[in-house]
Amino acid sequence: MPVPVGNVAATLGENVGENVKSNAKNDEKHMRAIHRFTARTLETKSPVPFGALIVNTKTGKPLLRATNAVRRENDPSSHAEVRAVRQACRKLKRPSLAGFTMYSTCEPCPMCMANALWARLDRVVYGATIADANRHCLQIHIDAREVVRRSDMHCVVDGPVLRDLCYSLFTHPNMQKAFRTWSSSKRSSKRKT
Repeated sequence: MPVPVGNVAATLGENVGENVKSNAKNDEKHMRAIHRFTARTLETKSPVPFGALIVNTKTGKPLLRATNAVRRENDPSSHAEVRAVRQACRKLKRPSLAGFTMYSTCEPCPMCMANALWARLDRVVYGATIADANRHCLQIHIDAREVVRRSDMHCVVDGPVLRDLCYSLFTHPNMQKAFRTWSSSKRSSKRKT
């Protein structure tokens, strides 16, 4: 028999309000960290607005971080989230990231969210939204929560967290200049149609 939601908090003996505040504080801390890491690319020849950080869900200890490398690796699947999952699984020498949370500067696209599900991540927390990214580059318009809803696997999706901060990666002048050279930019796709 299912336990009513009201009894779950009492059964756990925890102050749910405090846990939510603690999660929000930790989410912002980790989002700021991946924003800073990703922002470093804005001063390089290959700036990207997409970064991902994987941390231990219980301790918050960072495992690793990655940025988008599609252009650098000539691989359309080299999104930050996919690269982070690949590297984390390689580092842990196992295909499961159960017990871990991913922070992404942008809401994961369907490919990245599906990868997070297959990796069994506990949570995915994002900053900017797919709609935000779509102002500058092509996107598949299926939100991360919808991918989870259509899956047999479970993963909590939280966001947006620090949306304006993460969106600033897209609007940085160096990123705007780079978008004009991307074949997936909104401007490039309009010229081809």
